[in-house]
Amino acid sequence: MAKAFASQGDMTEKKISFTEVGEGLYAFTAEGDPNSGVIIGDESVMIIEAQATPRLAKKVIECVRSVTDKPISHVVLTHYHAVRVLGASAYGADQIIMSDTARAMVVERGQEDWDSEFQRFPRLFEGHESIPGLTWPTTTFSESMTVYLGNRRVDIMHLGRAHTAGDAVIWVPDQEVMFTGDIVEYHSACYCGDGHFGDWGETLGNIASFQPRSIAPGRGDALVGPEMVEAAIRNTSDFVMSTYAPAARVAARGGTLKEAWDAVRAACDPKFADYAIYEHCLPFNVARAYDEARGLDTPRIWTAERDLKMWEELQG
Repeated sequence: MAKAFASQGDMTEKKISFTEVGEGLYAFTAEGDPNSGVIIGDESVMIIEAQATPRLAKKVIECVRSVTDKPISHVVLTHYHAVRVLGASAYGADQIIMSDTARAMVVERGQEDWDSEFQRFPRLFEGHESIPGLTWPTTTFSESMTVYLGNRRVDIMHLGRAHTAGDAVIWVPDQEVMFTGDIVEYHSACYCGDGHFGDWGETLGNIASFQPRSIAPGRGDALVGPEMVEAAIRNTSDFVMSTYAPAARVAARGGTLKEAWDAVRAACDPKFADYAIYEHCLPFNVARAYDEARGLDTPRIWTAERDLKMWEELQG
């Protein structure tokens, strides 16, 4: 029987956790599915990451309503990927915030990404018929901006390229807590298909320089306490470089994408094969690492057609 592409065969419902990572700060996690974050201010609530559909967003809203009845005023989207942004309409927020670069990527490749991700991971698009269209921000920023939820200050920053070119992180200084999106993962594979391997380590260093007490990562459990934070940052760095280095060696000698795939598997399977969505991410990670090593700075646009062509090539 042919191996299922990406996560087409993953139809198992995941257990949701809603973990306090600081006073009035929560991480919505689901065993390796996309996380969301919650910041409760004096009079309103900010959501970090919208989920893939309005129906899935309602699961986040249910958790929010278990701790506060304050209205949701802001949704911050750390990057443009469909599984993060297409549920935004469910929150009824006045403000939807992205970086300038993330918005430009919606313009350039938002529809293609939606079509591609829908094919890759159908379970995450439960209730897809309720998506009203591409999600557009009401507010963008270049390097940083600050939002005040009453007296609570929230800093939204671009600290460097990593998971995408337009990644944002959200810092809550009164609790020294950071929401990192998919720049940091915990026992979940990093998706690097639109990433920048050469910059990722420096961006992780920029995050570490804040010395967060806790982090709500993009996938995986909430990271509560400096020890978990430091371990997750080290582990994410190891994952990224363990993926890139073998592919770069193959590219340097003029080897094929299939050879890069075999080399990355040999390096990464022993360490990461049991991570959530590892098999899902690996083909895209290898393809992007191979491209970057050959000098392609801007990731190529993934389409449903390109996905399957790449998968066929890797399967021989």
